[in-house]
Amino acid sequence: MNDEQPNKTNKARALRPDNDEFKAWIGSEWAEPEDLETTAMAAAPFAAERRRRLSERFPGRRIVAPAGDLKVRSNDTDYRFSPDRDFAYLTGLGTDREPGAVLVMEPTVAGHDSTLYLIPPAGRDDDGFYSDPRSGEFWIGRRPGLEEFAAMTGIATAPLSDLPSGIRLSSHPHQRVKRALAEMRLVKDEYEIQQLRDAVDATIAGFERVVGELPRAVAHKRGERVVEATFDGHAREEGNTVGYETIAASGPHATTLHWITNHGQVRAGDLLLLDAGVEVESLYTADITRTMPVNGEFTDIQRRVYQVVLEAADAAFATARPGVSFRDVHEAAMDVIERHLTEWGIVPEAQNPESKLFRRWMVHSTSHHLGLDVHDCAAAKRELYMDGPLEPGMVFTIEPGLYFKADDLAVPAELRGIGVRIEDDVLVTEGGVENLSAALPREPGAVEAWMRTHRRV
Repeated sequence: MNDEQPNKTNKARALRPDNDEFKAWIGSEWAEPEDLETTAMAAAPFAAERRRRLSERFPGRRIVAPAGDLKVRSNDTDYRFSPDRDFAYLTGLGTDREPGAVLVMEPTVAGHDSTLYLIPPAGRDDDGFYSDPRSGEFWIGRRPGLEEFAAMTGIATAPLSDLPSGIRLSSHPHQRVKRALAEMRLVKDEYEIQQLRDAVDATIAGFERVVGELPRAVAHKRGERVVEATFDGHAREEGNTVGYETIAASGPHATTLHWITNHGQVRAGDLLLLDAGVEVESLYTADITRTMPVNGEFTDIQRRVYQVVLEAADAAFATARPGVSFRDVHEAAMDVIERHLTEWGIVPEAQNPESKLFRRWMVHSTSHHLGLDVHDCAAAKRELYMDGPLEPGMVFTIEPGLYFKADDLAVPAELRGIGVRIEDDVLVTEGGVENLSAALPREPGAVEAWMRTHRRV
């Protein structure tokens, strides 16, 4: 019996001939590739402008942005690669490009010269062509070469082995650079806005597919998984993947803000809170939530809660425009929720008015920026994020909610187990805001009509 433990190379080694005759044979008689990348990506000129702006912020300083490395999922299998978002922002590379890559911007008298350091694909005369399960063509398919990456990005390329010595990748990008990039990413350029529009449109189509599968979800013992699988499959078909783990929360699970276990039943008479977003191949993601009655019709109490959340969202929309702050948008929504909950008589009298006891039922913020990350620009200074003025080109969410947990004895029994969130993706324009996700109904009657249209019998 062999006691040797498996390792990452066992699969590549297993039963493979390892002699000169085999190596010569496996490396011969291959056609030239027909899918050479020879043109610039649509993102390339926008990424070049971002590098120029970043260069202006850090004259005379080297700037390093690694893509990151593959991460082990189990033993000798890796998670699907997704690059660091700052790297993607500065290079324009999306999807799964490119494990191990590093962008280095070297200071010059005129600004910075950029070089993209990459692991070259193994040639067919190289053992790695067939023996490297992480980058060999036999294992993962053909990878672009250095010249192709240069053509795609407009950035000079070099082998990763030529990376200047002394660069500790774990410390890059430096904190000041990360903050600067987060602040740059607050305002989206033309390319980014179009990518977000595409992500929103794909997400709306995914919601429609979910409604069509609701009868199957109701019939399944883990209907939330049916909802999740339907949307996640759609995201892979129409985009790169999901932008974050799908929240498919039915009944009392809708009162858990980030319910991603998704193992519950979907029952007629309950509400389904679906919080999901398609990430397109450029890595920009949508983030939309709709709360819908599983059987297609709101009960009176469900509608009552839903209407308060909708009114809060509408108040936030009415407030959002250039010059106001995130805090102003948030407070507009909170004023509506506080007023209604107080009228319902469930908010106790507070000794300190700043206690805001009504926030027991809506503990999160109303908005966050959206882009390459679902919670974009998180490293930006607070005075620019929460308190800075909204500017044309910013994209963010408006997502108030109410969450009455099933074991919450502070509310009447009829409210317990009801969770509602309505979330839309919003673009700031010169004259106000545009609801990018407006094609997905929000009014309760419109939601019911939309469900009747898309539901399969």
